[in-house]
Amino acid sequence: MKCVVIDDEPIAIDILKDYIKQIPFLTLEKSFRDPVSAMEYLHNKNIDLIYLDINMPGLTGLQFLKSIISPPMVIFTTAHSKYAVESYEYDAIDYLLKPIKFERFLAAVNKALSRLRSKKGEKFPLQNQLNSKLINYENYILVKCGHQIHRININDILYIKGAGNYMIFACEKEEIMTLLTMNEVLNLLPSDHFIRVHKSFIINFDRVDIIEKHKIKIKDKIIPIGEIHKDNFFKTINRK
Repeated sequence: MKCVVIDDEPIAIDILKDYIKQIPFLTLEKSFRDPVSAMEYLHNKNIDLIYLDINMPGLTGLQFLKSIISPPMVIFTTAHSKYAVESYEYDAIDYLLKPIKFERFLAAVNKALSRLRSKKGEKFPLQNQLNSKLINYENYILVKCGHQIHRININDILYIKGAGNYMIFACEKEEIMTLLTMNEVLNLLPSDHFIRVHKSFIINFDRVDIIEKHKIKIKDKIIPIGEIHKDNFFKTINRK
């Protein structure tokens, strides 16, 4: 994804530059301290994503976005939480509060990638990938575990389990723990294949071996079906 950063603070720009370098499918095309200069640039370039500060002198990020015809995806960055509600009126991907933690940055990037996939009308699994022009990163997500960033192939995920403030991705060959919420994980994954079945579990329906009234079996793992999720789960599988 091609992205630009618009922020009047040099330190904030440097932090985002450093984060962007760590993401293999993000390319920083340009950074701006002046939103007016960015406006002219965006009129002539094909950009997928803007990291946009809200509270800037002269022209705020919200005013800037209003002035753009068919704007790219936007992730707002600001030190002020008071703009949060208004920012979502602009269909923002996410709203990051400064100082921005890398985990939150990464979650927002994954949301943007998911939105980009949806715009292209892609479905999972990518059955026709060998015969298409799709870039190969579009069937995986990135999650941070400790000081490492893990690439997780969507189709390798068996299920995801909540564990306190963490989520554990149970994959074909390993388990990866990351600091995300249940809702953040659901937003990252294709909803036609990943279903929440319990307060602590999301399953990959394509990897289910056995379904019973109160439980699901994936390989050797028995996963309970929670009462409040049961109706939605069985309605979903009946539509498949």
